[in-house]
Amino acid sequence: MGPDQHAQLDRFSLFLPFPYRVAVILVAGFWGWGVNLHYLFNKNIDVPSLIRYPARQSSSQQPHHASTYRLATLLTFPLLLSLLIFWAATHGSAERVESLDFIPQSYLFVFFIIILLPFNRLSHSGRHRLFVTLKRISIGGLAETQDGKFGDILLADALTSYSKVLADLVVTFCMFFTPGASSTHKPDRRCGSDWVIPLIIATPSIIRFRQCLIEYVRVRRAGLKMENKSGQHLANALKYATALPVIYLAAKLRNYNPLEMYGYSEMSLSRLLYLCTLINSTYSFYWDVTKDWDLTLLTSARRNAYYPYGLRRHRYFSDRQYYLAILVDLVLRFSWLSRFIPGLVWLCETEVGIWLLMFLEVARRWMWIFFRVETECVRNSRGPAPDDILLGEFNGKLDAD
Repeated sequence: MGPDQHAQLDRFSLFLPFPYRVAVILVAGFWGWGVNLHYLFNKNIDVPSLIRYPARQSSSQQPHHASTYRLATLLTFPLLLSLLIFWAATHGSAERVESLDFIPQSYLFVFFIIILLPFNRLSHSGRHRLFVTLKRISIGGLAETQDGKFGDILLADALTSYSKVLADLVVTFCMFFTPGASSTHKPDRRCGSDWVIPLIIATPSIIRFRQCLIEYVRVRRAGLKMENKSGQHLANALKYATALPVIYLAAKLRNYNPLEMYGYSEMSLSRLLYLCTLINSTYSFYWDVTKDWDLTLLTSARRNAYYPYGLRRHRYFSDRQYYLAILVDLVLRFSWLSRFIPGLVWLCETEVGIWLLMFLEVARRWMWIFFRVETECVRNSRGPAPDDILLGEFNGKLDAD
């Protein structure tokens, strides 16, 4: 690596190189799921039952969140050990950080060994269920209600928040195996091919798009078009479809070539990208609040004597938590606007900012899961909301065919 390339590594990249940044978010996902299970367990919400996961056979067995915490700990310990070794070996030297990229990259190999190899008995059933579900949804498949349809939806939605993390994971291995490159160097998100990374980012949205179409077909086949408002499945599919132009235009701008864009200037593409992003963010925020959480804030039913303003009648959490969740979801759904706010441009233009936004998107998904699962529990016990999209147990009759 030349001296100019060493200079591209800022202090953050010297402290936490690219592969480690990916690893931290991957491992944090397991801790986040453990927190989801733990908090909902304390709220008497039976998540395993909702996702059709086998219940514990006896009270002597550890609860599901404890097993998740143990697996997260097993993934965290070698990560911390790898970091300590890396810091001791590099001493903040840019040249050493680049030449010793095999240290952080090796942790990613360890991560997958722990997750994949059968000799590890820790959380074996949970990891098996994860792989089975991933295999099913990898082409947009969707289980029947009794087989864990809600779990398929939760995982597929989680993947949409992890899309950029998964893309960066691929980039780390591409850079590591590229001659003359280093995976700890400044990320080359065009590594391999211009279309590979955008395709990886788009795949989770395509998966959810297909799942929504499957739901629509099931409702139509059952002959309940008007009763169950099957059109909302198409509306949900459209939400995921609005993400695809954003991904495509962002990739074209990153690799802008006027000869390929048929007269469209870079400024025109930028404006079109902002418009598509605004549509996607607005649509997604509305769907989070109104359809996924069944809250009334963005509907005409926001004022009702039976519940606080903008919420709903049956709730497991405090009113403040719902309002805070709405605010956080709004801010993070529109975090891309930081590029237009003086003092926050660094969030979109520096590696620490990009990593922080990716981490916050994953954190937003953890928060979303709390309220999405709580909503599903309310639907199963109290019945669906008036305009619900019917994803839970109460529409099991649709799958009987």
